[in-house]
Amino acid sequence: MKKYLFFDSAKCSACGACALACIDQNDVDVASGQQPFRHTFTLENKQGDLSFHSVSCMHCADAPCVTGCPRGCLTKDAETGFTLYDTTNCIGCRACARACPYGVPSFGPDGKMRKCDACIERQRAGMLPACVKVCPTGALVLLTEDEFKARQAAE
Repeated sequence: MKKYLFFDSAKCSACGACALACIDQNDVDVASGQQPFRHTFTLENKQGDLSFHSVSCMHCADAPCVTGCPRGCLTKDAETGFTLYDTTNCIGCRACARACPYGVPSFGPDGKMRKCDACIERQRAGMLPACVKVCPTGALVLLTEDEFKARQAAE
């Protein structure tokens, strides 16, 4: 069944726990310049109101990074719908990053692409993605397709 990482900015407190959990789960070495897979930021509008955001790979339905990779390293998971990767054949050409409208794919010290995979191994083991597990306010949740559609209809 398709799944969605859903973010509700109204519930976000900008604590950054999601980003830290992602960094830890994926062994991202930010001290050496590796880019984390999840970023948090705050926006301020003209009235001075703040809104908080947590973003990572959008796992696009028609992901340009998948078609942009000349080696077939990126795929859409048939079961969940998440955009997954296997860098066995990655040549570090960065075509996936150029194709991504959000500039999500990053590259590790080995020159191979890395990105959020929605903690697919955790999910397959019956656990939540690390970012969802630690979110203290419930701003980040993992939804089934039916739950996602119900939220959209309610808005």
